[in-house]
Amino acid sequence: MEIKVLFSEDPGFVLSRAGVFLSLQPVLHNLVLSILHARVAEGDPGRYWMAIRGEDTVGVLIQSPLTFPATMTPMDPSAATAMADAIVEARVALPGIHGEAATAAMFAGRWSELSKAAATPFQGSRLYELSQIGEAPAVEGSLRQAGPKERSLMILWTHAFQRDVAEPADDIELHVDRYLADGQLWLWDRSGEALSMAVSREPVHDVVRLSGVYTPPEKRGQGYAAACVHALSKQLSDAGYRCILYTDLGNPTSNSIYRRIGYRAVSEALRYRFG
Repeated sequence: MEIKVLFSEDPGFVLSRAGVFLSLQPVLHNLVLSILHARVAEGDPGRYWMAIRGEDTVGVLIQSPLTFPATMTPMDPSAATAMADAIVEARVALPGIHGEAATAAMFAGRWSELSKAAATPFQGSRLYELSQIGEAPAVEGSLRQAGPKERSLMILWTHAFQRDVAEPADDIELHVDRYLADGQLWLWDRSGEALSMAVSREPVHDVVRLSGVYTPPEKRGQGYAAACVHALSKQLSDAGYRCILYTDLGNPTSNSIYRRIGYRAVSEALRYRFG
């Protein structure tokens, strides 16, 4: 059956039209779901595409902020190809794509073919879900929420984190302020000293994505990030949430640490940069 691609700039419409599809796989679709919910709440601009087969949504692709690469849900090759066809035909200049490895590769290949521009893979990541919480790392300190007095430090650390993962550092102060207001910034603290941080994103369909795990270089190698993520994961899991996170496949240390905490691999994702 033919694939139709529907475009919208209204995240609320996308959630209403594609909500059933997205909710069927709340872990695999969490990144797209959380961005859509955030845009509804905050009103930031974005572009959104849905692949429709018959009456059913079979894929969603979003770009928000508009300077960022797009992010797409897993979808079959015909849907990924139809997405690329529609976006190139609309002359939207995406800077890149991020998604489940096979889906992103299909989209990037078609994009390169149609636009006659390079599509270069530059980062592989792995999606993990907490299976069973492991033993707590033997690290002195405790988990606590960051407060207003740490705002400047959180901005500094978030800038550094974005550099480390080669992501755009747009609107860092705005994001930090939102995390602080929503109680989503967490610290591993030892006697009043912040040693590591993590972010717990807004729950969507009882799934919480941990992100922004960062320890300054001079404090690395001592288990602070592992202790922070372990304690935060246990707290969220005990509250009834499913915990997920993404890791850089180029960083074997973080992948092994999260496995020891109790996370298990779900899928792999790829990022492409478009020339």
